[in-house]
Amino acid sequence: MSDKIRVGIVGGTGYTGVELLRLLSQHPQVDLAVITSRKESGTPVDQIFGSLRRHVNLRFSDADDAALGACDVVFFATPHGVAMGQARQLLTAGARVIDLAADFRLRDPAQFESWYKMPHACPDLLAQAVYGLPELGREAVRSARIIGLPGCYPTSIQLGLAPLLELERSRPASIDCDSIIADCKSGVSGAGRKADLDLLSAEVSENFRAYGLGGHRHHPETVQQLTVLAGRKVGLTFIPHLVPMIRGIFSTLYVRLRSAAALDLQGLYEKRYAGEPFVDVLPAGSAPETRSVRGTNTVRIAVHRPAADLAVVLVVEDNLVKGAAGQAVQCMNLLFGRPETEGLAHVAVVP
Repeated sequence: MSDKIRVGIVGGTGYTGVELLRLLSQHPQVDLAVITSRKESGTPVDQIFGSLRRHVNLRFSDADDAALGACDVVFFATPHGVAMGQARQLLTAGARVIDLAADFRLRDPAQFESWYKMPHACPDLLAQAVYGLPELGREAVRSARIIGLPGCYPTSIQLGLAPLLELERSRPASIDCDSIIADCKSGVSGAGRKADLDLLSAEVSENFRAYGLGGHRHHPETVQQLTVLAGRKVGLTFIPHLVPMIRGIFSTLYVRLRSAAALDLQGLYEKRYAGEPFVDVLPAGSAPETRSVRGTNTVRIAVHRPAADLAVVLVVEDNLVKGAAGQAVQCMNLLFGRPETEGLAHVAVVP
């Protein structure tokens, strides 16, 4: 009998779906069993995504709770609202659920409804859901039944700020938690695989713009998790930008320091992430580039102190890998007792 992890994917026609397929098709302990798409039911996966030819031999199928329930784990690479409609049945069947959308990120169902304009279908399951950022909650991920995967921006912001916020938790008044700034840029794949005037090549190319100025859905999720890290309420100004590249996130984080005159920022970050396979703290004075993580599950961080009372943290990640599908596979590895890096040891594609 095979000891491989039997995997189902709901919604495999978007960018995160094809990225999941790319990663899972190369994972030595995965049996790709089911991939669903109502629109493309019956179509071979490699007919839509030629890059997967000779790697994925499945056809898209209609959503079938019985087939999915026979899986060990089901990934939802779907719009918000889909996973919460199927989670209960899958859990009852014994499958574990990893949702790449927002259904299980926010703790407060009223807040979910406010931001996503729909009532939560299973608010009782929110208490069981684990936030799937392994570097900040590895043991909880190992024992989870439902994982709400972080958004791409929140992943970069949390990993960039965690050492400083954990310092604040242990040594209150070390930093100013009330006025943190996250100036973030994303490639266009972060908006998903859809027809949208704002995402046409002629609109995006040779252009650079801010969006979500009236409030972005990732803001409440990020504040929720930063507050946990700091042990107190956090004030965050978060401004996302769209840049003319396909993949990548570059977050520049600004934090005012208070009673931390002697603080060794470089040492703080190196110590916090020592041994973390997917977080690379660069040497002092470095500046990371998005292409240095393209196609990988790696986050690269550089920390600077341009003034005695200011920390500037630079963070890069691939929004489709560490910001989505790669982090989902990392969580799956933890769930099933596999090496955390299994199936994720990719080198960045340059140029």
